Amino acid sequence: MKRKKLLIGAIALFLGFTATAQDKADFTPSGEVNGKVFFNYHYDMTKGTEKESSFEIKRAYFGYDYNIAKGLKASITLDVDKNDGGSDYTAFLKKAQLEWKASSAVKVSLGMIGTVQFSDQESFWGYRYIMKSFNDEYGFGSSADLGIKANFKLSDSFSAKAFVINGEGYKKVQDDDGKQRVGASLIYQNKGLIAKVYGDVNSAKTTVAGGTEKDVTASALATFIGYKFSDKFRLAAEYNLLTNGTKYSKVSDNHDLEGMSFYSTYTFDKKWEVFGRYDYLTSNTLEGETEKWNLSNNGNAITTGVQYAPVKGVKMAINYQGFMKKDSVSEDNSMVYVNLEFKF
Repeated sequence: MKRKKLLIGAIALFLGFTATAQDKADFTPSGEVNGKVFFNYHYDMTKGTEKESSFEIKRAYFGYDYNIAKGLKASITLDVDKNDGGSDYTAFLKKAQLEWKASSAVKVSLGMIGTVQFSDQESFWGYRYIMKSFNDEYGFGSSADLGIKANFKLSDSFSAKAFVINGEGYKKVQDDDGKQRVGASLIYQNKGLIAKVYGDVNSAKTTVAGGTEKDVTASALATFIGYKFSDKFRLAAEYNLLTNGTKYSKVSDNHDLEGMSFYSTYTFDKKWEVFGRYDYLTSNTLEGETEKWNLSNNGNAITTGVQYAPVKGVKMAINYQGFMKKDSVSEDNSMVYVNLEFKF
């Protein structure tokens, strides 16, 4: 019955796309190339570090958007980054999606799509070229994945998003179980206020105590609230929880991650602003253990700096990034960065 409903839904979606593609009256197809590069120089002040400083290109995005017909758009984006094998630069397929605006209240995307777990938080934070948002930075979720999502405008203030994705992110293929991650978010926006709650579930076979295998369900919860007091000042807070997982793509029984993030920006004018952020990451203690399972990575992070945006498409910042570890035998990290983003 479940597969029958999915098949009916797929047929309805196909017919909708067909009807949209045929509606070409008074429409001229058009396309646009886009790109973005994250560059930095950093100096590592951590005690005992061997590599004190370095120039880096952390990310380079190259994309193309094409408006096929009224309400129908195709997009593709390549993400040039390091891979797990150690290659300096490898191009990953970050986005390859078809987006259908079915009505003023419904929009559907399928293919390699952007996910919704932390997209609003990342936008409000505003400094992705300096540091990822909390969920992305600490492995609570991926920014893109294979699947389908739908955006719904419920009212002037409320919107919702629902999705079904593979759950492994855009750098990995589907796991052997062939099970998907399912989730949704609800967002409230009114004047300067934005509030969001997000949840997803994903199950996989994993080895538990005694060496036996069982299906374990991992879940993620993300809550976020932000407020723009004026064009000058904005403030936000978020709480995040990952249960039964050491990472969004790694289900592990009874392993939980939890954390909070607070960030703020004050804008002096169109070119200058100061920002600050505080993150707290922790984990649970497993039965029979005395230390938290993720102790070596648990701690508090502080990021603060000044951004200068001389012209449209160019941003640069000098900032301090510190991480105070809960593990007393590990050295705290302390780094100074000069970051640059340019896009076209």
